[in-house]
Amino acid sequence: MDAEKTHILAKVREYHRATEDLEFVPGVTPVQPAGATLDANDRVALVEAALDLRIAAGPSSRRFERDFARYFGLRKAHMTNSGSSANLLALTSLTSHTLGERRLRPGDEVITVAAGFPTTVNPIIQNGLVPVFVDVELGTYNTTAERVLAAVGPRTKAIMIAHALGNPFPVADIAAIAAEHGLYLVEDNCDAVGSYHRGRLTGTFGDLTTTSFYPAHHITTGEGGCVLTRNLALARIVEQLRDWGRDCWCEPGQDNTCFKRFDYQLGTLPHGYDHKYIFTHLGYNLKATDIQAALGVSQLTRLDSFGKARRANWQRMYEGLAEVPGLLLPRATEHSDPSWFGFVLTVLPDAPFTRRDLEGFLASRAIGTRRLFGGNLTRHPAYQGREFRVVGELANSDVITEHTLWVGVHPSLTDAMIDHVTGSIREFAASAR
Repeated sequence: MDAEKTHILAKVREYHRATEDLEFVPGVTPVQPAGATLDANDRVALVEAALDLRIAAGPSSRRFERDFARYFGLRKAHMTNSGSSANLLALTSLTSHTLGERRLRPGDEVITVAAGFPTTVNPIIQNGLVPVFVDVELGTYNTTAERVLAAVGPRTKAIMIAHALGNPFPVADIAAIAAEHGLYLVEDNCDAVGSYHRGRLTGTFGDLTTTSFYPAHHITTGEGGCVLTRNLALARIVEQLRDWGRDCWCEPGQDNTCFKRFDYQLGTLPHGYDHKYIFTHLGYNLKATDIQAALGVSQLTRLDSFGKARRANWQRMYEGLAEVPGLLLPRATEHSDPSWFGFVLTVLPDAPFTRRDLEGFLASRAIGTRRLFGGNLTRHPAYQGREFRVVGELANSDVITEHTLWVGVHPSLTDAMIDHVTGSIREFAASAR
């Protein structure tokens, strides 16, 4: 069987080589704003896991969690079925009764930003908590420590903010605010794996951090995400919530890891009730599969090279657009080295063209664009009638809603593709004068 598997995997590599991308044709070949960078090793990892029928969480999941936690220097990582689920688990863990007086309760406030992706905000509302929205800066597209500090009130119990498109928010200063006021900090690191702030990886400042492995992100498992922490008590809660809310910590297919499976008495259950079926939290099943984790193990080996490519592509894009009138170019947050998720452009008020004009022109050149996610989330139908608080004006979030887009810098883009994007934007801006 081993020889047969080796033969199959060799054929998989051969198949991969035969399906690699063809030559880039400007204006014809799509330049996507985001996408996974997959090689022969990734394809082999997926097929090998499938051949072994590792269809639930298993050895690859445990290896990926161990290696991913080690990358950040954190104690625990729990893989999930999406980054959105990771956000839900991270914030929900802070409502656990096991945290005593520090638990978040319905009506407590969580500071976040208005300009972002809904799954950073939705867990706040889903747990009966109140989002407190603050504005962001144009250029960095992150909020500031001053805005966060101004939003702290008597009901504030936590801060949950995403690093915008790979660009770190001033997380060291905001972590200091959290520590000073006894607040939890959740870093939504879904778009920023491999970014640095003040010489430290983003995702290492908060009580909990989350990542996404959707194909658009820095590494991919197809669908997937992760919750990481250095706090073992929080890690235990996250694991229980992810795994149906059960108290047992046995891996799938294992029994009696604690050596006292039939010697517990919890709740009002009879002594000796099977520990595998004792539930201490209102949980979910948000695990990922071993096939996904096998891809993650393969992708993780190239995380640093992916970050290097993203930085190089972003710099090439910046240099190609440095003199284009009518556009505000992005900038890194002070003391930061981003592993960029995208290249953000805001059309200035005095520009002789609109964001919609630019989007349409780029689409005609087969260049994909995206909006800065939801723009001002408070303006979306999903949040009408919801309880939230706004501190200060959301003027920049409104500008983003109307005038901002981004284009890709992911590792699959070649120099020719980047030059096609920048050349097209320069041509468009020149013709619009």
